[in-house]
This record gives sequence, structure tokens and C-alpha cells, in this order.
Amino acid sequence: MPDEQNKTNAPKPEDHPTPEAGEASATQGETPAPGAPETPAEPVSWTVEDQNYDYHAQHYGEPVQDDVLASTSLTVPGTVPTSSSTDEPPPPPPPPATPPEEDDEEEDGMLRMSFLDHLEELRSRLIKALSGMAIAFMLAMAFSERLWKIVQEPAAAALTSLSLPPKLIFTNPMDAFMIIWFKMPLLVSVFLASPWVLYQIWGFISPGLYKKERRLAVPFVISTAGLFILGGLFAYHVAFRFGLRFLLGVGKDVNIQPMITITDYFDIFVNVILGVGVVFEIPVLIFMLTLLRIVTPKFLMDNSRYAILLIVIVAAVITPTPDVFNLMLFSVPMVILFYIGIFASYLLILEREGRKFPWGRVILIALAVLLAIGGGFWLAVTRYGFRLISEWPFLTK
Repeated sequence: MPDEQNKTNAPKPEDHPTPEAGEASATQGETPAPGAPETPAEPVSWTVEDQNYDYHAQHYGEPVQDDVLASTSLTVPGTVPTSSSTDEPPPPPPPPATPPEEDDEEEDGMLRMSFLDHLEELRSRLIKALSGMAIAFMLAMAFSERLWKIVQEPAAAALTSLSLPPKLIFTNPMDAFMIIWFKMPLLVSVFLASPWVLYQIWGFISPGLYKKERRLAVPFVISTAGLFILGGLFAYHVAFRFGLRFLLGVGKDVNIQPMITITDYFDIFVNVILGVGVVFEIPVLIFMLTLLRIVTPKFLMDNSRYAILLIVIVAAVITPTPDVFNLMLFSVPMVILFYIGIFASYLLILEREGRKFPWGRVILIALAVLLAIGGGFWLAVTRYGFRLISEWPFLTK
């Protein structure tokens, strides 16, 4: 009777007891009885390091390694999973990252402003700049007559050198009033109020800079206003005088006597003075472009030939005369200022990279050059009969 024999040899349920809820029944060293059929077990859920995995037992008595038992726990569906006594509690979750404070952001980074805030800031800065211009204009009007004598002095000197009466004329009754009491004080107020106006410009662009860069406010105002005023002085004492003397002497040999109107003279004066004053801002412009990370000193040096060509074109536009001498008189200082701007931007890059510039060696070299120039002037005056004058070339016989 094979069927009855199979029934008697079949494994009974009590031979393979079902584990209790929450307890693991698999132990190392248990093997199935000989001749017992391999019956697949139901899938059970294991919890390994706080994560659930499905473990499919192939044999009821399959040995389980001790290290697995030490780090796992058996979970029977429908019961509350329990962990072994050797399990350690899971580590606490890391604390959420706190957003940086607004003060820290303003301390280390750029200030955040909306578009309307920018417009309000621009309006405020414009009002303050115009207020400073108005105060300077009223101050210049109080000294209009004295200032006009200073403005007229280059024309008087040029006419005197040509043996002509040092006087200007006007053909419209309003010309003298408009120039002496309005246009000239306005020009003077531009130079007087330039530090205040430039400070307002810096105040407008400073929110887009880092705090360590916003500390450059005082050097920016002093250098920019100083270069602007220095450019005006260079134009007044050097460039404008040479150009005017050349223009007035063109018709001397063909019996042409100049009769200069006050309007024409003042127009040329304003164009040259303001033009050279703006041109002297080249170092500041290069420094600001480097500060805003638009250009680098290497880029400027690699493209310096194009910059020099552009400088010569600009000098030809603002030069009041077409001769080469006056063109060089304008373009050479502009080229020197261009390289000064590259040097200033190089210092800025060194500051960003935490490097130092050898100022001691450079100062010694500069002092040696100045001493050599001073010695040359001293020899020219004491031994060769030259004398010093207040205008270019500052040394003549």
C-alpha cells in the first residue's frame, strides 16, 4: 500500500512548529528530517538596520548565521515587530540646517534690494547730489568776477605773446551775463561738488559689493575726485594753453588778427577742461571694472594695443588743434593713466588672493627716479642758465 505508507511518512504539522508572534524560530544547527520533502515557507519580513527586507526561506530548518541574528529581527505579519536585545537604538536624525541670519548675509555677502528699493535709492542719491551741486553753485556765484579772471588768463597770455590786446569781445548783450554769472559758476560747481557727487555714486553701487569691498568708499572718492580735479588742472595749465596759442598764431604771418568772442572761447575752454578731467578717470574706470569682475589685468595687458588705439582716437577728438604735438600732449598722459589703472587692478587681484605687493622695493625705485629728475633740474638751473616757470615745460632759458 504505497499511498498509506506515504501518508504515514509525510511530515506532521507538529514536526515543524510555527514560531510564536514576535519570536524567531530559526536556530543554528537544526536540519530537516531525512526523507522529508522540501516545502517552501511563507515569505517573512526581516528588519535589517531599521530597513525592511523580504526574506524567502527555502527550508524550514535552514541554519542562520549568528552575525545575521545579531543584527536582524524577524517580523511576522500581523504582529508588532520587536528587535533583539543586542540591537542599538538608531542614531538621532541630524538637526535641520538653520538658514543664515540676515545680518550674516549682509556682513559677508551682498545686500539684497528689490527693484523698487533700487529706484528709491537712486532717487535719494540724485536729490543729495543735486543739492550739493546747488550749494557749490551758490558759492561759486559769490566769486564770479574773480573766477572769470582766472578763466580768461590763458587767452590773455596767448594774445599777449602774439602782441595783441588781451581782451575778449561779445556780440550779444546776454553773452557776458550768461557766461560770467551762470555757465562759469556751473562749471566751477562741478569741480567743487565732485567729491560729494562721487560719494553718492558710490553709495548707490555699494549694495552690490561685498563688505570688504564696500570699505573702499573713502579711497574711491578721494582718488576719483582727485584725478578729476588733477585732469582739469592739467588741461588748464598745459593742454589748453598750448592749443590756444597754436590756434591764435595760425593767421599771424598772413596779417589776420583774431577777434575772439567770449562765447566761442568759453565753449572751447569747457570742452577741453571737462574732457581732460573725464579722461583722467581712466584708472578709476579700470579699477571699478576689475572690482565688478568684468575685466582682469591679464585681459587688459593682452589687449593693450587696441586700448592705445582707442585712446589716440579720443585724444584726437578732444584736442583743440590738429597738430601732432598737441595730439601727443593729450594721448601720452592718457596712455600712462591706462597703465596706472592696470597696476591698480593688479593690486586688487593681489588683495583678493591674499598676496602682498613689494611696496618697499617700489618706493625705493620711485625715490631714486625722483631724485634723478630733481638733480637734472638743479643742474639745468645752476649750471646751464635755465629758470623755472609755472607752465609746461616748467623749465626755460
